[in-house]
Amino acid sequence: MRAAQDRQKSYADLRRSDIEFAVGDTVLLKVSPMRGVMRVGEVAYHLALPLGLDRVNNVFHVSQLRKYISDPSPILEVETIELDDAVTYVETPKGILDRKVRKTRHGETVLVKVLWSNH
Repeated sequence: MRAAQDRQKSYADLRRSDIEFAVGDTVLLKVSPMRGVMRVGEVAYHLALPLGLDRVNNVFHVSQLRKYISDPSPILEVETIELDDAVTYVETPKGILDRKVRKTRHGETVLVKVLWSNH
């Protein structure tokens, strides 16, 4: 397992090693849930995060960063998400968007598409 992880890390490092950021550059951070600890080396960057994210680790692998090109026209309002002490949040269902029944050989399965909060 360790060998496979090291191999995948080296592939990611090689693919993204040509991208470098300087101090003061603005970057987009790809935020996605990750499990376990990702080892980073020479391709890790410390980011200055907003005050609301002061409890989040500020070291990220270059594969999670994208160069930001400023465009003032699409300014979006960001809704705040309340984080607890474990830096998690609770999602609650807001409503049902769609429902369908899938028929199989052994019976029927009801599929429900749910609109969740914080998505």
